[in-house]
Formats: sequence, C-alpha cells, structure tokens
Amino acid sequence: MRDDLDTSAFGNRRPPAIVDRVMRSTRRQPDTWMGRRLAYLLRHFALRRLRGPVDTDAMGVKLRLYPFSNICEKRILFTPQYFDSEERAFLLSDLRDGFVFTDIGANIGGYALSIAAAAGPNARIIAVEPQPEIFERLAYNIAQNPFGTVKAVACAIADHNGELTLFLDAGNRGQSSVKIMPNDPGSARTRVPAKTLVTLAREERLTRIDAAKLDVEGAEDLILEPFLRDAPRSLWPRLLVIGNVASRWQRDLGAMLVAHGYENALQTRHNLGFRRQPES
Repeated sequence: MRDDLDTSAFGNRRPPAIVDRVMRSTRRQPDTWMGRRLAYLLRHFALRRLRGPVDTDAMGVKLRLYPFSNICEKRILFTPQYFDSEERAFLLSDLRDGFVFTDIGANIGGYALSIAAAAGPNARIIAVEPQPEIFERLAYNIAQNPFGTVKAVACAIADHNGELTLFLDAGNRGQSSVKIMPNDPGSARTRVPAKTLVTLAREERLTRIDAAKLDVEGAEDLILEPFLRDAPRSLWPRLLVIGNVASRWQRDLGAMLVAHGYENALQTRHNLGFRRQPES
C-alpha cells in the first residue's frame, strides 16, 4: 500500500520532478478564490502521479507526508500557506520564554512542529495523537527536526482514564473521534488508551499551559468540561483553539468557556479561538 509507513532516511522520498514543479506553483498561489481553485486543480493533477509519501520542508519544518487519505497531509504538502494560518498565528500571539503548548489531536504534527519552530529552545510542546498509524507518522516527523521540545503521547484525551473505542474515517485517516463518525456509522474502530487532560498535565508535570489546540471531531466539550471543573486555574490555557463543530457537542462549549472567563477572539471556517481574560 502506498500509505504504509516508510521509516527510511529523510530525503529518500523527494517528489518526482513534475510533482515538485506543481508544488512550487500551488505554494505560490494567493489566498483568494481563484488562487485556491487553481491550487486545488493542480493538486489533483499531481496526486495522480504520486506513488508514495513525499519528504518536504513546509512551515519551517521537515515532514514526510502521505497525501492520499489524510486531508491534513494533502493540505500541508501542496498549500501550507492555507493550513490554519490564522489559528497558528493566534496561538503564537503571546509567546513567552518556556512557552507550553498542548496539541490534542496532533495528527502528523503540523501545528505542534510549526509552533515548536517559532517558540524557541525552552518551549514544551506536548503532541497527543491516539490513532496508531498516524501516531507513527507524527513520531517520525518529530525525529526529523532539531527542536528537542516536542514530545509525542499516544493516547486519546477524554472525560475519563482507562480505555475507549476510537472511531476512524476510512476516507480521511487523520480524522478520528471518540464519537461515531456522523457520515459513516459503519466506520472502522480501534481500542486505545485514554486519559483526562488533567491527568496528562499531571503526568507531564505541567504547571501551566500557555496555549492549547483541540481537534477531536466533536469531543471538545467532553474534554474541557471536566478539565475546567477539576484543574487548578493556573493550568487553564491563556489561548485556546478548538474545532468549530458545535452541532456535535452535547453542551454549549462556547458559552461554557465565556462563563469561565474566556472571550471568543477568533472565528475561521473550521475553528474557534478563545483568549482567557485577565482575572481582576
């Protein structure tokens, strides 16, 4: 299979010349309707000419990407300039020495590694990914970069410690959730270890979290409700990006965050950004 994990030395999977030319073109396209349409058409052409993963530099980091059945990897490979640029800038908008970032649903490391590249040598980046196949790609990508500040954790973050069923999207391997996929009730599933965000913070000996991103396909409320209830305020992130999937939440997470002192500071097509208000 062309998506099988390839652990050969980085640089062995450079793109064919024609795909490389297409990538240079798609990465130059502006963030306009016409620019995106052209980039996506060229991307479709290039994907038909690939037979395996591609080694690339994007967003200031080295990545081995498998763009066939993971939308995240496809976006980063061909159009990194469109990859959640507002969200990543928001998370980096209040950098400080020893910056602590938790990436819940890290996928192959796009957020975690690009933030590590900007946050400096004293940062701590915790990248959590439950899906075994995607976790292996994440771990490989972390190893190709010199930061030494990113730690990968193989588990699901949930509302309890133990084990749970993770539902997988066969058409988009980077998408998984502790809730059954809404468009695929027959989706694949696997059992994975689970822990709460409070437990993760305790095990990693975190005394604060400066910024956090949660991309867990509708389980954001299941994670944050017990965290805000049980965690000391010193652990509450100052900046928070969550998937904009309110229709899948069991409670009004936006209202909950506002009630806990956050303001909605960013809204994009896919995500919401919240900033914690200083306490008076």
